[in-house]
Amino acid sequence: MKNKVSSTQVSVKRRSWSWQQYLNEQKAEAAPLALFTQSQSFPSGRSGFKVGMKLEGIDPLHPSMFCVLTAAEVIGCRLRLHIDGYLECYDFWVNADSADIRPAGWCKHNNHKLHPPKGYSETDFDWETYLQSTGSHAAPATLFNSCSADCGFRVGMKLEAVDRKNPGLVCVASVADVVDDRFLVHFDNWDDTYDYWCNSSSPYIHPVGWCEEQGRPLTAPQGHPNPESFLWAEYLQETGSTAAPSSAFTLRPPHGFQVNHRLEAVDRRNPMLIRVATVIDTEDYKIKVHYDGWPQHFDTWCDSDLCDLHPVGWCQRTGHPLEPPPGSSPLSSPSQGVCPTPGCRGVGHIKGAKYTGHHSAFGCPYSDINMRKEVLLPDRVGGERVVTLVPVIMHHHGSQAHRTAVEMKTEPRDETTLLLGKRRRQTDRLSQPIKFLRVKHEEEKLHLTTLRPAPESSLQAALHQSVFLSAMSAQPNRDLSLCWEQHRKLLPGVAGVHAETVQHWSVQQVSDFIESLPGCEEQAKLFRDEQIDGRAFLLLTQRDIVRIMSIKLGPALKIYNSILMFKHAKDRSQSHCEEMIQLHDNDKSQSHVEDRSHSHKEDAST
Repeated sequence: MKNKVSSTQVSVKRRSWSWQQYLNEQKAEAAPLALFTQSQSFPSGRSGFKVGMKLEGIDPLHPSMFCVLTAAEVIGCRLRLHIDGYLECYDFWVNADSADIRPAGWCKHNNHKLHPPKGYSETDFDWETYLQSTGSHAAPATLFNSCSADCGFRVGMKLEAVDRKNPGLVCVASVADVVDDRFLVHFDNWDDTYDYWCNSSSPYIHPVGWCEEQGRPLTAPQGHPNPESFLWAEYLQETGSTAAPSSAFTLRPPHGFQVNHRLEAVDRRNPMLIRVATVIDTEDYKIKVHYDGWPQHFDTWCDSDLCDLHPVGWCQRTGHPLEPPPGSSPLSSPSQGVCPTPGCRGVGHIKGAKYTGHHSAFGCPYSDINMRKEVLLPDRVGGERVVTLVPVIMHHHGSQAHRTAVEMKTEPRDETTLLLGKRRRQTDRLSQPIKFLRVKHEEEKLHLTTLRPAPESSLQAALHQSVFLSAMSAQPNRDLSLCWEQHRKLLPGVAGVHAETVQHWSVQQVSDFIESLPGCEEQAKLFRDEQIDGRAFLLLTQRDIVRIMSIKLGPALKIYNSILMFKHAKDRSQSHCEEMIQLHDNDKSQSHVEDRSHSHKEDAST
């Protein structure tokens, strides 16, 4: 774990801060306990989870998958879970009583597929053997929440459901899994990244025929031959399936939260923290949360039953640090002043759990340069696909239940779109034909823009081709070898320097390096002013350099080109060594053959 932050650094400010005093000063009231669901309210006891315990649970980026997990961090009644065999960037936080986690062996006993750690096959994986080989222990079954209620839905039943990632769409969906009182909504002919778990009271699910009754558009399954004339009766017959009974849908009443209610909420951009928050707007099933003391652009809409919302006093009761509003405590954090973003104490990182701290704007989850930038990860099970770790902040327009379909204006796609963090699957999904005419609102139109820099000289043209050829792939090292010679000739001074060395550079060393690049002398001062050290330098993307730092195309391409070369110098050197060894072995083999041939000729002549 890099940039480790101490527990003192996380919690020192909370000691002198009081909820009661704060409520009195603000003339506000705490949200009543009765408004919170059981999963949001105070737990019955302390969490018994320990760091290193193994368990099974749902991958939040792939809701259909149960994975082997390890408790990597325990804070109060919250767990940071690590998916065994994968990078820390896929870690995620849950409450200890979450319905998404299960004891080791649960999948086997309940006829569910368990996805083992990378390197293990599904048939060979055995929990007892795995625990012995890793020297670890399974979390006791008594630590997990259990529920035996029946949701009334069965696997294979059809329904109509709101696409949570594109809320303007109501789509043909199926029940893909059932666990206790929850079931998994899957959109027919789409991948599982759109799936979500819910119960029968969810406002996002509707019985077959609901859209037609409401005069709403219904999105047919992907690849349907006649999406504009989709008919449920035909589709049910073709698929041999049945519609979920209307009696199974038990829509819950709207929540009772009111504007100015105070609560404690997980920071959506930095989920290791829980902050003092205020309800500033409401809808039937959603509330808009404001983190007290922070700018309004951090405000976020969320479901009223989201597990990341808690009543006042939850942190104190569970032993979790609470982040008070910035500047509301006379005590200052030991990390104050490290991060230049006002209110930030250097805790957390925009890249997720791999880094627990940061000291520059480029790693800060709250910095201006990261507010309009998606943080994308390679999909750990999807090859070259990418998934969103931290989304671009989008504004909410109106009620979910009465929201009209969003029309997305699409342009001819090229690979450059990937640089801007757009997901191909999402774009394709929004452009699917629907049965009814969509109502268009100008303020809800989304426009995908592409970046097409125009080369300013032959050198820049070569640099542009070199950088963009390698940068476009979700796996850059696959394509980098194709243009490595071009990289090396354009910036010969960079070759051979490894990222392991660069990540330890100081701000001055980074600045000196930038100054050494031809035509980049003026940009060196900008890197010094932004306090970009080696680690932050390696995290820069092409878009950061061009759009956020406002560096001209020519210098930007040289700088980004050097970053790519640093990151892949080790791979290249290892590959070169392997090639040299192979050539050496071939030479020895050829020499041996020639010696044998020469010896044979001598024997023949004798």
